[in-house]
Amino acid sequence: MTGPGETLRKERLDRFLFFSRAVKSRTLAQKIIETGAIRVNSEKTARTDHRVGAGDVLTMSIQGRILVWRILDPGSRRGPASEAQGLYEDMSPPMPPKSERSPYETAIAERPPGAGRPTKKERRDTDNLRGGDQ
Repeated sequence: MTGPGETLRKERLDRFLFFSRAVKSRTLAQKIIETGAIRVNSEKTARTDHRVGAGDVLTMSIQGRILVWRILDPGSRRGPASEAQGLYEDMSPPMPPKSERSPYETAIAERPPGAGRPTKKERRDTDNLRGGDQ
């Protein structure tokens, strides 16, 4: 713990998200925060400069997933992934099994090959079979 005269270090929320590798850039972190997709200790915040430190709980909706993290250390740099995972304790609920997901998610994730509109790669392969750029 902290000694006399020592204070808990706090970091900006956008910097913590970047350091912990929740997002790829601080700009992206700022955009996510400003949309209101992040709660700090159950309170919504839209301020990117909100200070967070050890003991704070973040509830985030990132890429369609709900993440719940308890901050262990606010961090001082964006290090390797193994170091970033030591900055927080993941208390997120487990992902539901495929059978319980919404039909929309299941349809996107399990498109059989050759069904629907061809992808760019499939179009290139077809063009190459027909003789290239003629």
